[in-house]
Amino acid sequence: MQKVTAVCWLSKVGYFGLYALIVLWQGVLSPHPHVSSLWLTVLWLVPLLFPLRGIIANNPYTHAWSTFIALLYLMHGCVQIYVEPAERWLAFIEIVLVSCWLVGSILFARWRGKQLGLGLKKRNNAKPSSDQ
Repeated sequence: MQKVTAVCWLSKVGYFGLYALIVLWQGVLSPHPHVSSLWLTVLWLVPLLFPLRGIIANNPYTHAWSTFIALLYLMHGCVQIYVEPAERWLAFIEIVLVSCWLVGSILFARWRGKQLGLGLKKRNNAKPSSDQ
């Protein structure tokens, strides 16, 4: 039970840390010179709103599918490290936070799902092979 709680907190630290980073990055630390900072902040925060309720409620199903959203931010961080030398440190922090969210959510969904008896059922009615 302790490891489930730990990975849940790891996931939440990454998830909510990403919220804070986006607000700071787009609004204060490195605002875009040609586009409204408010508009970019909202644009980057909207995908994070979809899993918010389930992550707060510790729903393993939400943790599982939220990893697909996390991949968007992981790709953004990797691209920023390569393209924007001035923002590499922000992109590195983004990658660390997203990695915490990914690893925490994957392990939480797996371990908590097992505790609750959730998951894919194995098929028992396998047909014998006709290659004999």
